[in-house]
Amino acid sequence: MSAVPLPPLPPSADDAYRPGGRSMADLADTEHRQLLALVDEVTDATVAPGRRREVLQVLTAMVSRHLSAEEQYLLPTVRAALPDATARVDEEIAADAALLTALKALGGPDDPTLADVAARVRRHVAAVAELVTPLREVASDAELIRLGNRWEIAEEAAPTRPHPGTPATPPWNRIVEPAVGVVDKLRDAVTGRRTQLADLNRRPRQ
Repeated sequence: MSAVPLPPLPPSADDAYRPGGRSMADLADTEHRQLLALVDEVTDATVAPGRRREVLQVLTAMVSRHLSAEEQYLLPTVRAALPDATARVDEEIAADAALLTALKALGGPDDPTLADVAARVRRHVAAVAELVTPLREVASDAELIRLGNRWEIAEEAAPTRPHPGTPATPPWNRIVEPAVGVVDKLRDAVTGRRTQLADLNRRPRQ
């Protein structure tokens, strides 16, 4: 029996059912690369101020969604499947809260604490990558795809703003964060805030 805690399968008469979708490990790696690219751009003083403001909006939203999905699915999976990594999972949860706190306190792309936020994002990427690598070795492709599907659902419903005080472990984060996400998305719609990578292709507001 697998040590990986899996979400339930949809009804199927096929015992050999294999889910479609993307692996949770691949999703984590892809988003990590995207976050690093955004960090590089928002900390580049040669980038126009308006562009940097927009990039910071998207970075903030992406980090908020990403950490929410990680804490709902990736970190609990690592905790269950890799018992020796329990202490590191606890460290990541604490580091996530510190990153969200730092993001929430940012006053804009010229805030001197932006460098600290950038360093925290880079540290997060490196630390979680060290957990994803051994997870690939103990979890099957099908298991990681099933979890990847839940990751994507979680991100769709996740907050787009940093909320370091919300629960960081299941089951409560899977209940609270979608509710908080609804409020965030309403605020985003009213203000026209950018929250997706594709939004950076929109014409900058004057």
